[in-house]
This record gives sequence, C-alpha cells and structure tokens, in this order.
Amino acid sequence: MKNFSRQNILERLAAESGADRPILAAGTSCGLIAKSAALGGADLLIVYSTGRSRLMGLPTSRIGDSNSITIDMAAEIRNVVSDTPLVGGIEAWDPTRLNLDQLLDDFQAAGFSGVINYPTISTMGERWRKRRESVGLGWSREVELIERAAARDIFSMAYVATVQDAIDVAEKSVDCLVPHVGATSGGLVGYETETKVDEEIRQISEMIDAVTAAGHAPIFLCHGGKIASPEDTRRVYKDTQCVGFVGASSIERIPIERAVKTITEDFKSIPFSKK
Repeated sequence: MKNFSRQNILERLAAESGADRPILAAGTSCGLIAKSAALGGADLLIVYSTGRSRLMGLPTSRIGDSNSITIDMAAEIRNVVSDTPLVGGIEAWDPTRLNLDQLLDDFQAAGFSGVINYPTISTMGERWRKRRESVGLGWSREVELIERAAARDIFSMAYVATVQDAIDVAEKSVDCLVPHVGATSGGLVGYETETKVDEEIRQISEMIDAVTAAGHAPIFLCHGGKIASPEDTRRVYKDTQCVGFVGASSIERIPIERAVKTITEDFKSIPFSKK
C-alpha cells in the first residue's frame, strides 16, 4: 500500500465534493472490513483502536495501549488495500509518548497517510478534561498534534464536541473537521443518546458556523449520535455545510450484526427431509 501526500488526499476529496458525491471516511479495524469498504468506494479508511472492541461484540470501548494497537493494525489493512489513504487514530494525551513528533513518525512509518485525534478528550466532559489539562495531558495536546501534523504537511482530521474545540483545531489548519455528537446509537450494543436527530444537527451547525465565521474553511464531515444510516446523513447534508460522513460503528459494527444475523436465519429457514 502506498503512502499518500496531504495534497494528494485533499485533491481526491475535492474531486468527490466537486462531483456532488459525499466524502466517506470508513472506520476499519481489520483487513476484511477495510477491503470491503474500499471496494464500496470509501475515500478514507480510519483505523481506531476502539474498533477492536466492536469486533469483539462489545460496545465501543478503549482497551489497552491505544497507540500501539492502532499502529499494529496497519499492517493487516495495508496487506489487502493499496489505493485508499489510511488514517490512524492517535491518542495525543498518551503519557508514555510525550514526544508528539516521534509519535507522528511512528504512525507514518506504519503506513498511515493521515491522523485523527482519537481517542479524544473533546467528548469526555468538563470534569475529566480539567483533570487531564491540569497535568498537561488534556485537550491542548490534541490541538498540538494537529498543529504539528500541519507543520509537517501530514493530512489531519479532528473530532470536536464543542464550539471552542472546533475553533481551536481550525486555527491550527486541520484539514477535516468532524463535529462529534455522541457515541453512535443502534445495533446490539449501541449507546443511546438523549438528544434527537434535530438537536444533533443543530449542534453540528453551531460548530461549523462558528468556524466559518472565524474565517476558516476546513472540510466538514459529520459523525455520531443518531446519525447512523445513509438516510440520516441526507438530512445532515441538507441542513448543514457538511459534505461527508465519518462512520465507525455504522460501518464496521451495525452492518455486520445485521448481515450475519440475517444470513444465519436464512440458512436455518431451509427445510429438509431425509425420509
């Protein structure tokens, strides 16, 4: 699998938007899912350490050493996909990897052409954020990650859950800004958010509008909450400036749950008689 330059990725994404096709970033935690998503037309393949929990039949969960797990997953995916950029989820606040430039080196060496701030503190609530920031391992580390990636001309994406977080990374020249409106609901182990789709769309618009009002123009993609199906994204595209979608559970968990259950039921429904 070849590595893609930041400029090459941006040109590929611009071509999709220019042709009125939504940009799709697919969460892929194993070779089979990555290969299938690439064949389906995914523009980016994102590798999350938390994807391993989904493949274990569990709710999306952070398990183990996130950065090491993500780096190790790259080889399996690169082995079967060659023409789709691979984006790695970096835990910027990992206390065992204080040198962010070295961490970026490690991800690039593994074959990642871009990075995204995940797991992210942006979604973790004010109390946890304050505690982590007080020891220098909070949201500011994720902002610094984006800044360093931009300085090194590495393609970057950022999850944000608040208006201020969105402005913070936009000011550091993030390439794709992804308003995150909560863990994805639906399926066998989805987290049920308290908000309605209309409220989630309003939250997305607030973050995007604040960024554009500040004079920034990253690519806007949506993620999470009750936005979990293609039809859900249609509403987001209609009511916001989003031009695409980042899918994790909605691509590598929920469809597998449904497909395996359905084909199993189909096989079991075939009668036979040996009389």
